[in-house]
Amino acid sequence: MMELRAFAEQVLFSTSLEEKLFIPRSITDENPGRSIGGPALPGRPKELVFKAQGTARDSFPGLNRLEQETERGRLLHFFANHELLATELMALVLLRFPEAPAAFRQGVFETLKDEQRHTLLYLKQMKACGVAFGEMPVSGYFWNSIAPMQNPVDYVAGLSLTFEQANLDFCRHYSEGFLQVGDTTTARLLDRIYHDEIGHVAYGLKWFRRWKDPAESDWDAFCRHLRYPLSPQRAKGIGFNIAGRREAGLDPDFIAKLEVYARSRGRTPTVTVFNPLTEALIGRAAPSVPPKLPARLVEDLETLPQFLCRQDDIVVVRNLPSTAFLQSIRRAGFPLPEFIRTNGDPAALRESLADRKLGGLRPWAWGPDSLRLLDPLSALLGEGIRTAGQACHEAIIPLYAKSWSSAFLRSLLEEAGPPSWLCRTDEAGLTVASLDEALEVIGRIRNSGHHRLVVKQSCGLAGRNAIRLWEPALSDAQIRWMEAALQAGLTLVIEPWLDRVIDFSIQFEAGSKGLRLCGHTGLLNDHRGQFRGNWAHPNHRSRLPPEVIRLIRPGVRSTDAVYELFEVIRRRLEAETLARDYQGPIGIDAFLYRGADGAIRLKPIVEINPRHTMGRLTIELMRQVGPGRAGFFRIHRRTEISQAGFETFGLFEESLHRKRPLCLKGRPKPRIESGALCLNDPLQARDWLAVFSVGRDHAEN
Repeated sequence: MMELRAFAEQVLFSTSLEEKLFIPRSITDENPGRSIGGPALPGRPKELVFKAQGTARDSFPGLNRLEQETERGRLLHFFANHELLATELMALVLLRFPEAPAAFRQGVFETLKDEQRHTLLYLKQMKACGVAFGEMPVSGYFWNSIAPMQNPVDYVAGLSLTFEQANLDFCRHYSEGFLQVGDTTTARLLDRIYHDEIGHVAYGLKWFRRWKDPAESDWDAFCRHLRYPLSPQRAKGIGFNIAGRREAGLDPDFIAKLEVYARSRGRTPTVTVFNPLTEALIGRAAPSVPPKLPARLVEDLETLPQFLCRQDDIVVVRNLPSTAFLQSIRRAGFPLPEFIRTNGDPAALRESLADRKLGGLRPWAWGPDSLRLLDPLSALLGEGIRTAGQACHEAIIPLYAKSWSSAFLRSLLEEAGPPSWLCRTDEAGLTVASLDEALEVIGRIRNSGHHRLVVKQSCGLAGRNAIRLWEPALSDAQIRWMEAALQAGLTLVIEPWLDRVIDFSIQFEAGSKGLRLCGHTGLLNDHRGQFRGNWAHPNHRSRLPPEVIRLIRPGVRSTDAVYELFEVIRRRLEAETLARDYQGPIGIDAFLYRGADGAIRLKPIVEINPRHTMGRLTIELMRQVGPGRAGFFRIHRRTEISQAGFETFGLFEESLHRKRPLCLKGRPKPRIESGALCLNDPLQARDWLAVFSVGRDHAEN
């Protein structure tokens, strides 16, 4: 009969694979011995020694590669190493914690034997695929993460509730994959291991609950006991197996919180924040939000940047979204970022990320507000990554000005000589810096035949910070509005009010090598020109909205001329962004209008926005839309919802889901075929709710 300590020493220190995987028939635990500090590395045959840190990471084969026998063998090689690591870590537990309860130690022993059997089964199946254990580099990540454990709770939290819980996902995912390629033997093997893992998680959970503070929830205790580099993100594999977790005894709240938890597993995340009021701050003496700006809109919609993120990026918010809301987003197929809550304090944000390495900073807009918040994070960026100060510099600030956009358009029209289907040069807008100039320009534009005008502050929010001059004579209030803006140091842009027929946008990404087209969207504005929504058609990445082409076609010799014009604009704008070293999103708003003669004409530039826009957001949302389908992004106001008969956004969402339930189709990654999805939490929103709808065309939405 073998003593448990001797068995654990053999598993941990032996350099013979045969000895490490030897399973004794019976065992005693009469002499646990003294606690050991633990070796830096377990004993292993030379071909199974961990690869050096920094070595290029070998990725799991995807399901699409499992038809190849050698690829199946590669995958089993990963799994075999994980199982061997588990046996070594369990042996370390037995040697490090001899004072642990006898029942706990016996349970570790039984689990260790399961892991030995799993390793042997993987080796047998791997051999059948023509792959030998050790012919590929093996990772020591599990060992490095768990071996520093200070007590048994660290072990059950780190191994049982983290890596073994993740196996509930991996086993199910790859079992289905092996079935799809006809390898029923390996599929059955993974099913067997899956059921063993349920028991292992249940065992760890039992002891975790016994040792944790009874006043603390399972979830809070779990998060508290995980030490860097571990996080709950490591407790998830591919897919999310709710049924297996329930069978293991995890409670619904724990499962729900884990499902939506997001944190980088190693990729350096990019940090973003929703700051759409930047333009209202630029050019003002005091860097504070002017009165009456829609601060509640920012609070309600602050989670929208999550749809611009990659998996595990970071979104800075004032209020964390609810678990139920994040579940709805995840189940719609969108990756979830990590949310970090701050009160807008840069020092607090810096402290919350102090131990992290960041891959970039990408706010909704670069300006004084985002620079103030994100600049303290610059020290956490990797080499060669632009700091906040480098990304937000003085040369890009003029791009926000409507005066710059109108001058850009005027220059384009004067140089090219506009054809009949384009707006006239005097419809491009003129910039003024004094009241006398403003009055002179107003008179000049009206004498040219345009009696209705719009006056905009050069830096301000779209549809806001503007007045319409429709009356024959200027009122005292209108003159005072212009005087106040000019006295505040702002310039004004005055242009004719044109009879808009359809608005649209073109979205680009400016990089160090040029300007890349991202796509086109239709624009929905209200009668004051304020934004309400965007739509995108299936071919939106390369083509203008069909409605735009249909309306302008009668007046142009060929629709190619329209695309040629926007290519000229792209090249000119590219030269500007390169000269100013601007990198990031940039969008152009445009519209078709009906001239006095009834003909449809194009105003190709209304505004140029060096920031994210809802149009860019719509294009990113379309990545999760099925082929041949259109998407419609819309922002609803509370007053609008109330007029429709709904007391709360929550009741509106319930009605929306009944009428337009979300339907996803396709493999391996299902995409939205139809339905509607709320993009911010309807139970937390006070005044604004964003909704994304998918259907055959945007009219259906």
